[in-house]
Amino acid sequence: MKTIAQQLGIKEFPFEIKNKSGNIIYHEESDGFWSRIEWDSKGNQIYWETSSGFWVKREYDSNGNEIYYENSNGTVIDNRPKPSCEGKIVEIDGKKYQLKEVK
Repeated sequence: MKTIAQQLGIKEFPFEIKNKSGNIIYHEESDGFWSRIEWDSKGNQIYWETSSGFWVKREYDSNGNEIYYENSNGTVIDNRPKPSCEGKIVEIDGKKYQLKEVK
């Protein structure tokens, strides 16, 4: 399969495509190595993959802090907030109990 630069007949490298915000969404070298990048609306990189098959996924909180990272090598760093069970009702042997978080 041809790369984007090969399909377009590009001869000057590196070849890059940018989005409306000026972020690089595609980068290609003269040897055919490429990377594709996705950005969220706040300019945070949320996905990156390369022609070698490596990829990275990221998530950010409302302040722009990275709270989730995962890559194709199996590395996962998950700092997303976990929902509390505070106030949930469970039933055990026909009796209902309301949960309270112990901190």
